[in-house]
Amino acid sequence: MKQFVSFVIKETRHILRDRRTMLILFGMPVALMLLFGFAITNDVRNVRTVVVTASSDHLTQQAIDRLAASEYFTIVAHVAVPGDAERMIRSQKADLAVVFSPDFASKKGGVQLIVDGADPNMAQQWANYASGVMANAQNGYVEMKMLYNPQMRSAYNFVPAIMGMLLMLICAMMTSISIVREKEKGTMEVLLVSPVRPLMIIVAKAVPYLLLAFGVLVVILLLARFVLGVPLQGSLVWIVVVSLIYILLALSLGLLISNIAQTQLVALLLSAMVLLMPVVMLSGMLFPVESMPTILQWVSAIVPPRYYISAMRKLMIMGVGIGEVAFEVAVLVAMTAFFLTIALKKFNKRLE
Repeated sequence: MKQFVSFVIKETRHILRDRRTMLILFGMPVALMLLFGFAITNDVRNVRTVVVTASSDHLTQQAIDRLAASEYFTIVAHVAVPGDAERMIRSQKADLAVVFSPDFASKKGGVQLIVDGADPNMAQQWANYASGVMANAQNGYVEMKMLYNPQMRSAYNFVPAIMGMLLMLICAMMTSISIVREKEKGTMEVLLVSPVRPLMIIVAKAVPYLLLAFGVLVVILLLARFVLGVPLQGSLVWIVVVSLIYILLALSLGLLISNIAQTQLVALLLSAMVLLMPVVMLSGMLFPVESMPTILQWVSAIVPPRYYISAMRKLMIMGVGIGEVAFEVAVLVAMTAFFLTIALKKFNKRLE
């Protein structure tokens, strides 16, 4: 036990002495959380809107007032015919046109939305927001109720995704260089001739990163709750438990990479190439998995962050119980056992 504690203390001192490592561990989460939370957002704000109306009846004016009073739309002009509104959109003077039919008040007509579709995703959001703002059962519209995220804030979607990306990259990248550092410095021979078993060496190297990753998790949750205003609807205990399983999975991947690579540069490149692109593109962080081609959906099935991000969205935003994320947790546990087993088998007591 004393030998194990000594190895843990040794690895902890290595980490604490390296200011760059500490900056990556705690500076990157804070920077990315603030960046994605405030700067990189797909929230709808100040959409330049043209109103096309042939009458000024009470119900039409009421719908226009709803648009003008919302924080999402800015009325830039009132025109008489749709052609004028379309010309404003083509000349980049407006983003959206709301065309009221002449018989709108009598419920015999409706509303046409003309949208700048250069960005299809934003165009769809503008149309959905406009429909929601003007929703009124008395006008023949269907009242819309948004569950879990009534303000439709993008931070609700981004925060669980950022958690999955950061914990995977930080844990895997940091642990991937732990054993390789020993190889490059020539201290691996000392470890190999010591009476300590390989399993104890690997566990001792992983423990400091596990504790630091838990600290990163706490920082992320605090920023999400008190800075970005993202609610923690579910049990905090289960959020932490599932996160710890995911951290162990990331550490296992990092240890596996560190056993394969011969230099720290190769280890960093492997961890970045193998983890960064799949995490960003195939985990559901930016794009829904259901919208991907079938072959990419199959590939995403082996990307661990996909299951963690899905579980965190359910636990944090929807407030479900652990039973609702049992499948995701089971997959994460199985992947952790798989990668940790391979990492242990790849660890050789003799230098090649």
